[in-house]
Formats: sequence, structure tokens, C-alpha cells
Amino acid sequence: MAEKLDMGPRLRAIAALAPEGCSCLADIGTDHGYIPVSLLLEGRVKRAVAADIGAMPLDHARRTASSCGVAENLDFRLGDGLSVLKPGEADVIVIAGMGGDAITDILSAAPWSRAGPLLLLQPMSKAEVLRAWLPLNGYEVFREELVQDKGVLYPILSVRGGKMAPASDAQAWGGFLLDRDPLWGLYIADRLLRLRRAASGLEKARDPALAEKRRRMLNIIDQLEEKKGEWERANAAGH
Repeated sequence: MAEKLDMGPRLRAIAALAPEGCSCLADIGTDHGYIPVSLLLEGRVKRAVAADIGAMPLDHARRTASSCGVAENLDFRLGDGLSVLKPGEADVIVIAGMGGDAITDILSAAPWSRAGPLLLLQPMSKAEVLRAWLPLNGYEVFREELVQDKGVLYPILSVRGGKMAPASDAQAWGGFLLDRDPLWGLYIADRLLRLRRAASGLEKARDPALAEKRRRMLNIIDQLEEKKGEWERANAAGH
């Protein structure tokens, strides 16, 4: 039955990271509710919470759950971020389909999220903001992977409360644990392209702050180029 849901590779990859036997999974920004509904259909979670800040997406999720026959095991909650949950209520929390800056805002407003739950975070943009923020605020990234959906690469971070070293600029942009991912070469090329475009746009900037921003971008480009070269040499040696 789960195959009947119109889930693309991105949502399937996020759902696959939910551990078997989860007692309660919360999907924040649930949209159509595909992740919790699919996991309930597969019997991998016992109950779930589908939450969204908008009433219309939550109605979509209700229809999805009703048509799949799992509505009785799914709570629908209208609200902002993790305010819809009690601390400790969910052992797995999915925050996906929004910018990395929005994810940091959600976690900042709920410091209890450092105390136990597995966080599956999937930024659609500004992943570098999220990666830089997590180690500085009591979170540890222990798994990271890439998924390609409709030609776009998305990172998925598995996170818990914990300690880790602050992210270097190269890690913020290139990932903590992605250098063994088969898609990392494509991902780093995309990051470099974005940085070069941004730096080019500031080439004639006279404002000292903008000039410094460009200088930092060029430094990050150099760091990523070095990592990319190491990765290419290691993969060539492996073949």
C-alpha cells in the first residue's frame, strides 16, 4: 500500500532513516503527510504526529491518512515548529522541506530537542547555515547523506543532542560526513558554482563588509577545491 503514495526519492530517503519500532514520530511541516503515513502503513512506527503551520497542508495530510486507513494512529496538529509537541513526546522528529535557517529557528525555540529525540533534518536551501549552527548549539551530526530528486541534490542530516567540534567553512558548505557519498562529487561541484557566482557578484563591491564577504567566499572556494581534489584522487585510486 505504501507504494501507492506519490513519494519522490527525497521523501523516501528521509522515511528510510526512521528506526524500526519508533513509538512516536513527529513530522514538522508535514505538507501531505506522506512520511508519517508511509511509515504507519509499513508498521515501522506505532503512532505519529503530523504538524504544519498552515491549515491547508494539514487538511491534505488528513485526506492522505484517511485514504490509506491510518488516520486513527495519526494526530494532526496546527502550529508553529515544535510548539505542537511536549518534550519527550516523540522519539523521532522530522523537520524537512524548508530552509536551513528556518530549521535553526525551530530548534532554537525548543532547546529540549537536544535531550533525546533523533532529529532527521533535510534543508532545501542554506544547508551551510544549519551545519554551522548545530555544533555551536549542543547538537551532534552522526550521519549525513545525499539524495537526488528531479535533478536536485538534497542533504539529510541525522542529529542528536551532543558535542562535536565547530564546523569549518568547508564542512558547513561541503558536509560533515559526505565525502564517501557517491553523490558528493556532484554536490561539491554545485556548492562551488554557487559560491563562485556569489563571489563574482561582489567583485566590484566597495563596501568593506561586502569586500570581506567576498574574500571569505574565495577562501571557502579554495578549501572546497582542495577537498574535491583529495576526493577525486582517492576515488581514482580506488578504481
